[in-house]
Amino acid sequence: MPTSRPTQRPRVSAIQRELRQTKPVRSVAQEATVALLRTASIVNRAAARVVEPAGLSVAQYNALRIIRGAGTGGIATLSIRERMIDEGTTITRLLDKLEDAGLIRRERSVPDRRQVMCYATDAGRALLDDLDPRVNAMDEEVVSALNREQLEQFIELLDVVRSSNAARGAPRTAMRSARSR
Repeated sequence: MPTSRPTQRPRVSAIQRELRQTKPVRSVAQEATVALLRTASIVNRAAARVVEPAGLSVAQYNALRIIRGAGTGGIATLSIRERMIDEGTTITRLLDKLEDAGLIRRERSVPDRRQVMCYATDAGRALLDDLDPRVNAMDEEVVSALNREQLEQFIELLDVVRSSNAARGAPRTAMRSARSR
């Protein structure tokens, strides 16, 4: 009579435990994707805890930093959208809120009145100057479990995943213009 071997239980990963997932994941690729998305969510919440007390969302903070970084020459609205970390952000509404708060000003470009240029106000720059040390500390804290070598490897791996998915994750406008060529 054949004896049955005990079935090997598939390993339970940290992400499965964290999400209290009892069923095995379909693949290591799915596990990696879920872990990446969950990690991004956790880091985003850490950033939100720093900027929200100042009256900003993470997306507003990102846009304000982009505008400040453009300097006195300002930056076009569409260029801000292209540089946003979360490309799905509705840029016009986001800029409306920053302008209403007195953190940026917008001007129609001359001679092309269709283009709107954005500039950080003194209040916007002062707010960022106040937030910079706290955001820098948060940046350090969220990756503090990794040493320098691990951080560099982590960045390289993220670069590979991001670049291999660039077309898949491109904004719809970029996808349409690429297809029309």
